[in-house]
Amino acid sequence: MQHLLSAADLDKESAISLLDLAEDMAETADRPHKKLPALRGRTIVNLFFEDSTRTRISFESAEKRLSADVINFSAKGSSVSKGESLKDSAQTLAAMGVDAVVIRHGSSGAPHLLAHRGWIHVPIVNAGDGTHEHPTQALLDAFTLRRRIHKNHSRGKDLAGVRVAIVGDVVHSRVARSNAWLLTTLGAEVTFVAPPTLLPASADSFPVAMVTNLDEILRQRLDAIMMLRIQKERIQGAYFPNEREYTRVWGLTADRFGALNENTFVMHPGPMNRGLEICSQAADSPSSTILEQVANGVFVRMAVLFSVLTGNEEL
Repeated sequence: MQHLLSAADLDKESAISLLDLAEDMAETADRPHKKLPALRGRTIVNLFFEDSTRTRISFESAEKRLSADVINFSAKGSSVSKGESLKDSAQTLAAMGVDAVVIRHGSSGAPHLLAHRGWIHVPIVNAGDGTHEHPTQALLDAFTLRRRIHKNHSRGKDLAGVRVAIVGDVVHSRVARSNAWLLTTLGAEVTFVAPPTLLPASADSFPVAMVTNLDEILRQRLDAIMMLRIQKERIQGAYFPNEREYTRVWGLTADRFGALNENTFVMHPGPMNRGLEICSQAADSPSSTILEQVANGVFVRMAVLFSVLTGNEEL
C-alpha cells in the first residue's frame, strides 16, 4: 500500500490485513517497553491545516511508538498564514527529506493532490480532508466493532451481517463517508439516519440505506449505533429548526438509550456534544465504545504507517 487516501481504496482482503496488523500493534500495549524499532530513522511530518486534538495526538503517539522521528506542522503561525500554497509547503517538506506525510486539510481532495501531482514523492496518509473522508477513523471504528463482536477471535474476521446505524450530520461527515465504504466492504449493513437536510442528495451516492426516522431504526436489530457530532463550524443555514428539536427527534436521548437492545454498542468518533446528539447515560455506559475507539486509533494508525512505509514486511 503506497498511500491511504480513501477507505474506498481498500478491498476486503487489504482491510482485514490492516486490522490484523493493528492487532499485532495492540499486543505491544501490554509490554513494559511499548516502543517498536520498526520505523527508526524515518521522519514523518504531521501536516495539519485544521485544528485537531484526538487525531493529531493519536498519529503522533503511533509514530513515536514505532520509533519514527516526528515533525508537527500547524498552519497557524506558519508560512501558510502568510499565503504559502499547499504545493510550496509540500515541496519545502520534500527538500527537508521527510519519509511520509500525514495530512489533515479543510479542502476535500487535498491529500489526493499531494499524492498524485508529483509535488512530493513519499507516502501520504489522509487524516481528514474537508467533508470528504477520514479513512483511519473508519479503520479504528471497524477494529473496535470487530473486537467487541468477535472478542479474542477477531483476527481474520470480517463484519458480515453486522448492522450499523450512523446517525446525525451525515452530509458534512467525512467519518460517515469512510465508514460507509469500509464497513460495507467488510460485509456490514449500514444505514444513514438524519434529517432530510443532513443526508446526501443522492440515495445512490453510497452503498447504504438512508432514512429519516430514528425511532423506526431503533425498533430493528442493531449491533451498533454511531452518533455523529453536529458540525456547527461547517453548518451555514437552517438544516433543522433548533438544537432542542434536533435532540428530540434525532438525538440518542436517555429514553432512546434505555430502549436499545443491551447488546447494541454505542459509538461516537468524537468530540461529543453531550446533551445534543448523545446523552451522558449512553456515552458513559458499558455499551459505549468511545474510549476504546480512542485507544484503538493508536494501534490502527501504527498499522497504517508501518504498512505504507515498509510495504507490510514482517515486524
